[in-house]
Amino acid sequence: MSAAARSPAPDHEPREIRGLAQHYLKDLIYGANDGIITTFAVVAGVAGAALEPSIVLILGFANLLADGFSMGASNFLAIRSDEAVRRAAGDGVLEPFPARHAVATFVAFVVAGVVPLASYVVTIAVDRFAMAVVLTLTTLFGVGAARALVTDSRWWRSGLEMLSVGSIAAAVAYSVGAFVHSLTG
Repeated sequence: MSAAARSPAPDHEPREIRGLAQHYLKDLIYGANDGIITTFAVVAGVAGAALEPSIVLILGFANLLADGFSMGASNFLAIRSDEAVRRAAGDGVLEPFPARHAVATFVAFVVAGVVPLASYVVTIAVDRFAMAVVLTLTTLFGVGAARALVTDSRWWRSGLEMLSVGSIAAAVAYSVGAFVHSLTG
């Protein structure tokens, strides 16, 4: 399939699900990965610092909505800025609907970002942090693997790539929380 066939004309977007997923894939992956990682960072930091579980919910939901909005707004402004550069260079419009990309980023951020908080929202008789780790890692792999639905990548390779990158970020967050707790506790 040629690049022209994959890319929508500036005045419309694809109508079929696969085309929409391909068009918004960058926004969806960017939002989902950042949503789950930054929210898990809050969960891991609080767990590493041995703070109360209620702190996870307070900080987690504040982060989820504020950072999700920030990500969407930043994507909107980045696309608008890129389009301004294109106009100044005399190039045509590449993306006429930056607000749609902002919404896609925000929604992906919130949907994925709520996952690490799930074990703290629902009262369960298990280690909440351990459950948050399992849910987070499973979701990272699942979102990564889902990329294969609209790309030519192998599902397991895409899943492992996102899982690996996300695991490193999660380990850093937990380590920082534990380190700061050791300094202040």
